Amino acid sequence: MSAPENLEDCYTEELADNWSANDQMREIVAQMAEAASDKRLKTRLEKAVKGIEKHTETIKQLLAELGEDEPEHCKGMEGLVREAKKHALDAKIKDPDVRDVVIVAQYQRMCHYGICGIGTAKAFAEALGRKDHAKKLDSVVADIYGTDENMTDLAERSVNLQAREAA
Repeated sequence: MSAPENLEDCYTEELADNWSANDQMREIVAQMAEAASDKRLKTRLEKAVKGIEKHTETIKQLLAELGEDEPEHCKGMEGLVREAKKHALDAKIKDPDVRDVVIVAQYQRMCHYGICGIGTAKAFAEALGRKDHAKKLDSVVADIYGTDENMTDLAERSVNLQAREAA
């Protein structure tokens, strides 16, 4: 995409960037689910993959309404994915409980990035008077917040404690 000339362009580019971010995140979260040793963590990550796919479909639908059908490569998520691979998947972590802690941390970093990106798109939609778009994006943001809080709960009540006991 070319440089934005107006808020509509900014909105479209933000959605296209989020599409790419979701595609990248979906792939790494699936890999982290396979690497997770805690069954609850594995299940939550597998569920998160389905949620990311659902969010991506919403983004694609909104972009189609704007006459766009291509993602815009997200360099920000590319960096977060690279970090997740480095720290959670490629690292030679011997203790599976410690690996689970790292997986949670990397997953939440990506969630927070998604909250920011989708939240920004929602703000643009509101400013443009696209109430139907804003409502759909608000639902996506709420879902990501819920997933993030759910993962925090798992970490605080289980995963972090298991890793502490392994020390």
